[in-house]
Amino acid sequence: MQEVAVRRARVAVGATYAAQGFGYATVVTALPGLKARTGIEDDTIALVLLMGALLAAAGSVSAERLARRWSSRTAVVVGLLAQAVGLAFVAAATSVPSLVGSFVVFALGLGMVDASCNMQGVALQHRVGRAILSTLFACLTVAAILAALTQSGLARFGTTTGAVSALLVAVVVAAGVALVVRPSLLPRTTAPAGPQAVATDGAHHADGIAPGARTGVAPPDAPAETARTPLPRAGIWLFGALVAVAFVVDSAVSSWSTVYLHDELLASGAVAPLGYAAYQGAVLLARLAGDPLVRRYGRVRVAAPTGAIAAVGLFVVALVPSPGAAVLGFALAGIGAGTLVPLAFSAAGELAPARLDDVVARINLFNYAGALLGAVVIGLLSEVTGLGPAFLVPALMLVPAMAVVPRLAGRSTSPAPATR
Repeated sequence: MQEVAVRRARVAVGATYAAQGFGYATVVTALPGLKARTGIEDDTIALVLLMGALLAAAGSVSAERLARRWSSRTAVVVGLLAQAVGLAFVAAATSVPSLVGSFVVFALGLGMVDASCNMQGVALQHRVGRAILSTLFACLTVAAILAALTQSGLARFGTTTGAVSALLVAVVVAAGVALVVRPSLLPRTTAPAGPQAVATDGAHHADGIAPGARTGVAPPDAPAETARTPLPRAGIWLFGALVAVAFVVDSAVSSWSTVYLHDELLASGAVAPLGYAAYQGAVLLARLAGDPLVRRYGRVRVAAPTGAIAAVGLFVVALVPSPGAAVLGFALAGIGAGTLVPLAFSAAGELAPARLDDVVARINLFNYAGALLGAVVIGLLSEVTGLGPAFLVPALMLVPAMAVVPRLAGRSTSPAPATR
């Protein structure tokens, strides 16, 4: 791709990540206003969120099919427009049934964009020839923070009015990004199978992962030989497991950190949200620093220490019942959660370049499994042990997950080798 086209594609793909983060954060921060307007109860909200995760998984599968038939660019645009429609219906909902119906549309669009923007991001990283995926994920994190600040600013007009106004802003963002960035997105995100993928260490493994693999990417208009390229199922399960564990950490902290600080550690209303704030701040910093660190040290030397730091942070949360220690522990957890997901998707993108869209869509399904485990298991276990010890679950899950880290080795971020 020409340099100007690459720059435009980076801006366009970054905008899709940002729109995704803005839309989701707007919905979850609008829940108090939606409760006041529709009368929905907390237990119903929990069921709706569970349903949303399942529908998002269905949306991810739909994105895979759309990408296979047309392109991931089409899946991104359709998903963002579905989100815009869903958000508009959510903003207009005045009863529980209409709210639930609206959320169905939004969740399907959410899953479609989850998968397809990662297809775009991984393929773009291949074409740029260096690590950029962490920066793209940072766009999502920044947008989520901006959405929360937007919700906070509009709340001065009233809880319900502020929520509806913020949702309408999110409608404009999703629809605007879908329509504006489409021409600059990658028209094709798969590469032909064959000589482009070579292993620099000469080792090919039966599980379909070649440590040290250097992936060459064909021109955008090259035909993808997907029919003759089997899916690397073992690699999908390995990297998918790493993504799932990272989302267990993310969901556990996002869902329960404020409750733990306020209800069990008796932190004040001003201090209780700081655990989540510290976590999100650390995620953002880790993602901003991730690409330069990967370029210098490689994926393994970034993933191993940051994953270990996350585990230590969660052990601190679980074993040291102090508000200060908990806030510090949540921040340390954010360092690992912020790096592991982009690194896993980056490595997964090398498994089968001719089936890139399919691989990324399958890996993406694991984030919903992790999110459900993090929210549900921690909540159920807290009824027996209390919330503090329940955070041992994601901490202990990170320990075996570190066995996958050596498989992240690769040099896909180096310039692609010339092919004949």
